[in-house]
Amino acid sequence: MSRVFRVPVAPARSGGVRRYDTTERPSAESAPARAGIVAGVLSPHPPHLIYAENPPQNEPRSTGGWEVLRWAYERLRKRIREVHRPDVLIVHAPHWITMVGHHVNCVPNPRGVSVEPIFPHLFRYSYDFRTDVELGEAIADEATDLGLVTRKLHDPRVRVDYATIGALHLVNPAWDIPVVSLSANNNPYFYSEASLEEMEVLGEATRRAVERTGRRAVLLASNSLSHLHWHEEPELPEDMEREHPYNNHQYRWDMKLLEAIRRGPTAPLRELITEHIEATASETKAGSLTWMLAAMGWPQVPGDVMGYGTIIGTGNAVVEWTPEGGHRG
Repeated sequence: MSRVFRVPVAPARSGGVRRYDTTERPSAESAPARAGIVAGVLSPHPPHLIYAENPPQNEPRSTGGWEVLRWAYERLRKRIREVHRPDVLIVHAPHWITMVGHHVNCVPNPRGVSVEPIFPHLFRYSYDFRTDVELGEAIADEATDLGLVTRKLHDPRVRVDYATIGALHLVNPAWDIPVVSLSANNNPYFYSEASLEEMEVLGEATRRAVERTGRRAVLLASNSLSHLHWHEEPELPEDMEREHPYNNHQYRWDMKLLEAIRRGPTAPLRELITEHIEATASETKAGSLTWMLAAMGWPQVPGDVMGYGTIIGTGNAVVEWTPEGGHRG
Protein backbone atom coordinates (compact mmCIF):
# COMPACT_ATOMS: atom_id res chain seq x y z
CA MET A 1 0.00 0.00 0.00
CA SER A 2 1.28 3.46 -0.82
CA ARG A 3 2.80 5.35 2.08
CA VAL A 4 2.06 8.80 0.66
CA PHE A 5 -1.17 10.63 -0.11
CA ARG A 6 -1.59 11.25 -3.84
CA VAL A 7 -4.47 12.13 -6.11
CA PRO A 8 -4.77 11.67 -9.87
CA VAL A 9 -3.32 14.49 -11.93
CA ALA A 10 -6.05 17.00 -12.67
CA PRO A 11 -6.97 17.81 -16.26
CA ALA A 12 -5.77 21.12 -17.64
CA ARG A 13 -8.00 24.08 -16.85
CA SER A 14 -10.02 25.57 -19.66
CA GLY A 15 -8.00 27.83 -21.88
CA GLY A 16 -4.74 26.11 -20.92
CA VAL A 17 -3.28 29.19 -19.16
CA ARG A 18 -3.96 30.07 -15.52
CA ARG A 19 -4.38 33.77 -14.77
CA TYR A 20 -3.05 35.44 -11.62
CA ASP A 21 -3.58 38.83 -10.07
CA THR A 22 -0.42 40.83 -10.78
CA THR A 23 -1.29 43.88 -8.69
CA GLU A 24 1.64 43.41 -6.29
CA ARG A 25 4.27 42.45 -8.86
CA PRO A 26 7.24 44.78 -9.34
CA SER A 27 7.32 46.69 -12.59
CA ALA A 28 9.67 45.61 -15.37
CA GLU A 29 11.63 48.83 -14.85
CA SER A 30 12.19 48.28 -11.10
CA ALA A 31 12.73 44.50 -11.09
CA PRO A 32 16.14 42.89 -11.72
CA ALA A 33 16.45 41.43 -15.21
CA ARG A 34 16.52 37.68 -14.50
CA ALA A 35 13.59 36.02 -12.81
CA GLY A 36 13.47 32.52 -11.37
CA ILE A 37 15.11 30.82 -8.41
CA VAL A 38 18.29 32.81 -7.80
CA ALA A 39 19.55 30.98 -4.69
CA GLY A 40 18.73 28.23 -2.23
CA VAL A 41 19.83 28.19 1.40
CA LEU A 42 19.98 25.52 4.08
CA SER A 43 18.84 27.83 6.88
CA PRO A 44 18.55 26.16 10.30
CA HIS A 45 16.08 27.73 12.69
CA PRO A 46 17.06 26.91 16.33
CA PRO A 47 15.42 29.53 18.55
CA HIS A 48 18.71 30.00 20.42
CA LEU A 49 20.09 31.99 17.47
CA ILE A 50 17.29 34.55 17.67
CA TYR A 51 17.50 34.59 21.47
CA ALA A 52 21.26 35.29 21.26
CA GLU A 53 20.71 38.18 18.85
CA ASN A 54 18.25 40.07 21.11
CA PRO A 55 16.02 41.46 18.34
CA PRO A 56 13.21 43.77 19.49
CA GLN A 57 10.54 41.29 18.32
CA ASN A 58 11.71 38.61 20.76
CA GLU A 59 10.78 39.11 24.41
CA PRO A 60 13.55 37.10 26.19
CA ARG A 61 16.99 38.72 26.56
CA SER A 62 20.42 37.04 26.37
CA THR A 63 24.14 37.78 26.67
CA GLY A 64 24.90 36.34 23.21
CA GLY A 65 26.26 32.99 22.14
CA TRP A 66 26.54 30.76 19.02
CA GLU A 67 28.43 33.55 17.27
CA VAL A 68 29.91 31.47 14.42
CA LEU A 69 26.47 30.53 13.11
CA ARG A 70 25.19 34.05 13.63
CA TRP A 71 28.15 35.48 11.70
CA ALA A 72 27.35 33.06 8.87
CA TYR A 73 23.84 34.47 8.74
CA GLU A 74 25.22 38.01 8.70
CA ARG A 75 27.26 37.14 5.59
CA LEU A 76 24.20 35.54 4.02
CA ARG A 77 22.08 38.63 4.65
CA LYS A 78 24.66 40.74 2.83
CA ARG A 79 24.55 38.42 -0.21
CA ILE A 80 20.78 38.48 -0.30
CA ARG A 81 20.75 42.27 -0.19
CA GLU A 82 23.61 43.01 -2.57
CA VAL A 83 23.66 40.03 -4.95
CA HIS A 84 20.41 38.08 -5.09
CA ARG A 85 17.94 40.94 -4.51
CA PRO A 86 14.89 38.67 -4.36
CA ASP A 87 11.32 39.87 -4.42
CA VAL A 88 10.16 36.82 -2.42
CA LEU A 89 11.49 34.32 0.13
CA ILE A 90 9.97 30.83 0.01
CA VAL A 91 10.45 28.74 3.14
CA HIS A 92 9.71 25.08 3.86
CA ALA A 93 9.76 24.37 7.59
CA PRO A 94 9.51 21.12 9.59
CA HIS A 95 7.38 22.48 12.45
CA TRP A 96 4.36 23.54 10.43
CA ILE A 97 3.24 19.93 10.48
CA THR A 98 0.33 18.76 8.33
CA MET A 99 -0.73 15.14 8.61
CA VAL A 100 -2.33 14.98 5.17
CA GLY A 101 -0.85 16.76 2.20
CA HIS A 102 1.06 19.99 1.67
CA HIS A 103 -0.35 23.35 2.78
CA VAL A 104 0.59 26.83 1.57
CA ASN A 105 0.07 29.93 3.72
CA CYS A 106 -2.02 32.35 1.65
CA VAL A 107 -2.91 34.75 4.48
CA PRO A 108 -1.99 38.23 3.16
CA ASN A 109 -0.61 39.65 6.44
CA PRO A 110 0.15 37.07 9.14
CA ARG A 111 0.47 38.70 12.57
CA GLY A 112 0.79 37.28 16.04
CA VAL A 113 3.21 35.81 18.57
CA SER A 114 5.15 32.64 17.79
CA VAL A 115 6.24 30.62 20.82
CA GLU A 116 8.71 27.73 20.81
CA PRO A 117 6.88 25.08 22.87
CA ILE A 118 10.03 23.45 24.29
CA PHE A 119 11.96 26.71 24.83
CA PRO A 120 9.30 29.36 25.57
CA HIS A 121 11.83 31.09 27.84
CA LEU A 122 14.00 31.69 24.74
CA PHE A 123 11.52 32.39 21.95
CA ARG A 124 8.37 34.51 22.23
CA TYR A 125 8.48 36.42 18.97
CA SER A 126 6.00 39.00 17.66
CA TYR A 127 5.73 38.71 13.88
CA ASP A 128 4.03 40.85 11.24
CA PHE A 129 4.88 40.17 7.59
CA ARG A 130 3.49 40.14 4.05
CA THR A 131 2.69 37.02 2.05
CA ASP A 132 3.08 36.87 -1.73
CA VAL A 133 -0.44 35.47 -2.08
CA GLU A 134 -0.31 35.26 -5.87
CA LEU A 135 2.79 33.09 -5.78
CA GLY A 136 1.51 31.01 -2.86
CA GLU A 137 -1.68 30.18 -4.74
CA ALA A 138 0.35 29.42 -7.86
CA ILE A 139 2.52 26.93 -5.97
CA ALA A 140 -0.56 25.22 -4.55
CA ASP A 141 -2.17 25.03 -7.99
CA GLU A 142 0.97 23.63 -9.62
CA ALA A 143 1.36 21.05 -6.85
CA THR A 144 -2.26 19.95 -7.27
CA ASP A 145 -1.76 19.64 -11.03
CA LEU A 146 1.27 17.41 -10.39
CA GLY A 147 -0.82 15.07 -8.23
CA LEU A 148 -0.07 16.21 -4.69
CA VAL A 149 -2.74 16.71 -2.06
CA THR A 150 -2.52 20.45 -1.48
CA ARG A 151 -4.45 23.06 0.49
CA LYS A 152 -4.34 26.86 0.63
CA LEU A 153 -4.42 28.28 4.17
CA HIS A 154 -6.61 31.39 4.41
CA ASP A 155 -7.37 31.41 8.17
CA PRO A 156 -5.48 34.31 9.81
CA ARG A 157 -6.02 32.77 13.26
CA VAL A 158 -3.47 30.00 12.60
CA ARG A 159 -0.25 30.83 14.44
CA VAL A 160 2.91 30.72 12.33
CA ASP A 161 5.38 28.12 13.65
CA TYR A 162 8.76 29.03 15.09
CA ALA A 163 10.78 27.19 12.41
CA THR A 164 9.23 29.38 9.71
CA ILE A 165 9.68 32.57 11.76
CA GLY A 166 13.20 31.62 12.86
CA ALA A 167 14.56 30.99 9.37
CA LEU A 168 12.92 34.11 7.94
CA HIS A 169 14.21 36.36 10.73
CA LEU A 170 17.75 35.02 10.49
CA VAL A 171 17.83 35.60 6.73
CA ASN A 172 15.96 38.92 6.67
CA PRO A 173 15.44 40.55 10.10
CA ALA A 174 14.03 43.66 8.42
CA TRP A 175 11.03 41.62 7.20
CA ASP A 176 10.77 43.81 4.10
CA ILE A 177 10.66 40.97 1.53
CA PRO A 178 7.36 39.15 0.92
CA VAL A 179 7.14 35.52 1.97
CA VAL A 180 5.58 32.22 0.96
CA SER A 181 5.62 29.49 3.61
CA LEU A 182 5.04 25.77 2.99
CA SER A 183 4.09 23.07 5.46
CA ALA A 184 5.83 19.77 6.16
CA ASN A 185 3.66 16.77 5.35
CA ASN A 186 4.16 14.66 8.49
CA ASN A 187 4.10 11.32 6.66
CA PRO A 188 7.89 10.70 6.79
CA TYR A 189 7.87 11.11 10.58
CA PHE A 190 5.64 8.05 10.88
CA TYR A 191 7.26 6.02 8.12
CA SER A 192 11.01 6.45 8.41
CA GLU A 193 11.52 4.40 5.25
CA ALA A 194 9.16 6.62 3.25
CA SER A 195 10.66 8.08 0.11
CA LEU A 196 11.33 11.81 -0.26
CA GLU A 197 9.89 11.58 -3.76
CA GLU A 198 6.95 13.85 -2.91
CA MET A 199 9.34 16.61 -1.93
CA GLU A 200 10.90 16.48 -5.38
CA VAL A 201 7.43 16.92 -6.87
CA LEU A 202 6.77 19.87 -4.55
CA GLY A 203 10.09 21.33 -5.65
CA GLU A 204 9.09 21.05 -9.30
CA ALA A 205 5.77 22.73 -8.52
CA THR A 206 7.60 25.54 -6.74
CA ARG A 207 9.94 26.09 -9.69
CA ARG A 208 7.07 26.17 -12.18
CA ALA A 209 5.12 28.66 -10.09
CA VAL A 210 8.12 30.96 -9.62
CA GLU A 211 8.79 30.99 -13.36
CA ARG A 212 5.11 31.40 -14.28
CA THR A 213 4.69 34.43 -12.03
CA GLY A 214 8.01 36.01 -12.98
CA ARG A 215 9.46 36.18 -9.48
CA ARG A 216 13.07 36.36 -8.29
CA ALA A 217 13.02 33.87 -5.42
CA VAL A 218 15.38 32.69 -2.72
CA LEU A 219 14.42 29.31 -1.26
CA LEU A 220 14.96 28.51 2.42
CA ALA A 221 15.19 24.92 3.68
CA SER A 222 14.63 25.41 7.42
CA ASN A 223 16.42 22.28 8.68
CA SER A 224 19.10 21.37 11.17
CA LEU A 225 21.36 18.40 10.36
CA SER A 226 22.08 15.76 13.04
CA HIS A 227 19.26 16.02 15.51
CA LEU A 228 20.00 14.21 18.75
CA HIS A 229 20.11 16.77 21.54
CA TRP A 230 20.53 17.27 25.27
CA HIS A 231 17.53 16.88 27.57
CA GLU A 232 18.76 19.41 30.12
CA GLU A 233 20.17 22.86 29.49
CA PRO A 234 22.59 24.84 31.66
CA GLU A 235 21.34 27.49 34.05
CA LEU A 236 22.60 30.08 31.57
CA PRO A 237 21.29 28.82 28.18
CA GLU A 238 24.06 30.63 26.29
CA ASP A 239 26.87 29.07 28.33
CA MET A 240 29.18 28.06 25.47
CA GLU A 241 31.30 25.86 27.74
CA ARG A 242 28.41 23.37 27.56
CA GLU A 243 28.02 23.48 23.77
CA HIS A 244 29.48 20.65 21.67
CA PRO A 245 28.30 17.85 19.35
CA TYR A 246 25.97 15.29 20.87
CA ASN A 247 28.56 12.62 20.07
CA ASN A 248 31.35 11.93 17.60
CA HIS A 249 29.13 9.71 15.43
CA GLN A 250 26.68 12.55 14.84
CA TYR A 251 29.48 15.01 14.12
CA ARG A 252 31.27 12.71 11.65
CA TRP A 253 28.09 12.11 9.68
CA ASP A 254 27.45 15.85 9.48
CA MET A 255 30.99 16.30 8.14
CA LYS A 256 30.45 13.51 5.59
CA LEU A 257 27.37 15.28 4.26
CA LEU A 258 29.00 18.73 4.28
CA GLU A 259 32.12 17.47 2.52
CA ALA A 260 29.90 16.08 -0.26
CA ILE A 261 28.09 19.42 -0.46
CA ARG A 262 31.40 21.30 -0.72
CA ARG A 263 32.62 19.01 -3.50
CA GLY A 264 29.43 19.14 -5.58
CA PRO A 265 27.49 18.39 -7.66
CA THR A 266 24.28 17.87 -5.70
CA ALA A 267 22.89 14.77 -7.48
CA PRO A 268 24.76 12.32 -5.16
CA LEU A 269 23.03 14.00 -2.22
CA ARG A 270 19.76 12.27 -3.17
CA GLU A 271 21.08 9.04 -1.66
CA LEU A 272 23.37 10.59 0.93
CA ILE A 273 20.60 12.68 2.52
CA THR A 274 18.61 9.49 3.14
CA GLU A 275 21.66 7.76 4.64
CA HIS A 276 22.33 10.80 6.84
CA ILE A 277 18.72 10.75 8.10
CA GLU A 278 19.00 7.09 9.10
CA ALA A 279 22.38 7.66 10.80
CA THR A 280 21.61 10.87 12.73
CA ALA A 281 17.82 11.34 13.00
CA SER A 282 18.46 14.41 10.82
CA GLU A 283 15.76 17.03 10.64
CA THR A 284 16.09 16.87 6.85
CA LYS A 285 13.65 13.94 7.09
CA ALA A 286 10.97 16.65 6.91
CA GLY A 287 12.03 17.04 3.27
CA SER A 288 12.95 20.73 3.21
CA LEU A 289 16.45 20.24 1.80
CA THR A 290 15.27 17.77 -0.84
CA TRP A 291 12.45 20.16 -1.84
CA MET A 292 14.88 23.04 -2.27
CA LEU A 293 17.51 21.16 -4.27
CA ALA A 294 14.85 19.60 -6.50
CA ALA A 295 13.32 23.04 -7.17
CA MET A 296 16.78 24.20 -8.27
CA GLY A 297 17.15 21.18 -10.58
CA TRP A 298 19.81 19.53 -8.39
CA PRO A 299 22.56 22.08 -9.15
CA GLN A 300 25.77 20.87 -10.75
CA VAL A 301 27.81 23.14 -8.49
CA PRO A 302 29.18 22.87 -4.94
CA GLY A 303 27.35 24.44 -2.05
CA ASP A 304 29.03 27.22 -0.08
CA VAL A 305 29.20 26.08 3.56
CA MET A 306 29.17 29.45 5.31
CA GLY A 307 29.22 28.13 8.85
CA TYR A 308 28.65 25.09 11.06
CA GLY A 309 27.98 24.80 14.76
CA THR A 310 26.06 22.86 17.36
CA ILE A 311 23.05 23.99 19.36
CA ILE A 312 22.11 21.82 22.37
CA GLY A 313 24.13 19.13 20.60
CA THR A 314 22.36 19.26 17.22
CA GLY A 315 24.36 20.00 14.06
CA ASN A 316 23.51 23.16 12.13
CA ALA A 317 24.99 24.49 8.91
CA VAL A 318 24.26 27.59 6.86
CA VAL A 319 24.80 26.60 3.22
CA GLU A 320 24.09 28.51 0.01
CA TRP A 321 23.65 27.24 -3.53
CA THR A 322 23.30 29.43 -6.62
CA PRO A 323 22.24 28.13 -10.05
CA GLU A 324 25.63 28.95 -11.60
CA GLY A 325 27.68 28.47 -8.47
CA GLY A 326 28.86 32.09 -8.50
CA HIS A 327 28.71 34.99 -6.07
CA ARG A 328 31.18 33.54 -3.57
CA GLY A 329 33.05 35.57 -0.98
